Amino acid sequence: MTRIARRTILGGVAAGLLATSLGVAVSGTATAAPVGACTISTLPYPADTYRAEANAVDPTGRFVAGAALRVDDSGNQSLLLVWDRNRLTTIESPILGDVVDVNAHGVVVGNGWTGGIGQPWRYRDGRVEQLPVVPSSGVFVTGINNAGDIVGHGSDVATGESFALRWPAARPGTVEVLAAPAGAMAQAITANGTIVGNAGAWGSWSAWVRRPNGRIDTLGASGARTAVVVAAAGHWAVGQVDLGGNSLPNVRWDLRDGSYAALDEQLTLVTDVNARGVVVGGDRVARGTTSRALPGGDGAAIGARSISDAGTIVGFRNDDRVTPVRWTGC
Repeated sequence: MTRIARRTILGGVAAGLLATSLGVAVSGTATAAPVGACTISTLPYPADTYRAEANAVDPTGRFVAGAALRVDDSGNQSLLLVWDRNRLTTIESPILGDVVDVNAHGVVVGNGWTGGIGQPWRYRDGRVEQLPVVPSSGVFVTGINNAGDIVGHGSDVATGESFALRWPAARPGTVEVLAAPAGAMAQAITANGTIVGNAGAWGSWSAWVRRPNGRIDTLGASGARTAVVVAAAGHWAVGQVDLGGNSLPNVRWDLRDGSYAALDEQLTLVTDVNARGVVVGGDRVARGTTSRALPGGDGAAIGARSISDAGTIVGFRNDDRVTPVRWTGC
């Protein structure tokens, strides 16, 4: 991530919601699960593709979702890959694009394009379907929980300002604009419906959490000029804060009280966190204030994208060819 510019004050919070700043005392240590032999294995993928990767794993570790590319007569063709344990299903659809998330029921969400405008989709019951959208210059999903609630964001056609969106499982076929800070983008949703996201103009970001009762709180750090949240699970969220100068530490927030702790400096990138507070990013996995390198990086580039509550990690390995991989026991 490029250097974050100085934080600006948000334009306000939508009427009817209470906005309060959370405390920033250092949090307790995240739960450390037992660690055994850390191993990497390649997931099966279609032989006629030239690139394949795993993007998301559900909280139980059963379902993994990813993407692949192959060349056909019209050029590159995007494929959705869904692994149920080790059994691979390959799905073709003209609306496929980025694979974003998968829940414990094997429902996958992602983003594609229709007429040059961002169009989110959902895969369930063997079918890829477009999600309903609101008027926008582009709508994108960012996460799904086990209940089937989906979150994402769009942008105002006239002003370009972002707004947070939710597709509630309790009201199928609908999408709603969330009451959230000005310029909000929902980034993730947890099992109980807690939503985290970012707001503000480019380079002047702030992070927020929206409780199931609609209350909004700020996520920050002592002395931070800006904050960005990238993932959440259970009562944990992870992201990055700007403390000025060249200091851009990655942090883990405890959503129960807003306290935070800096992550190991060797973890230069964060992409996901599980309900135990275990964090992954780049070629490392972090527990508490320490981290360890994931195997498979000798002579190749590796990247951890997602971690289940059971500790299964998925991502990619690039050794002249990008392939989907899974780490266990790490």
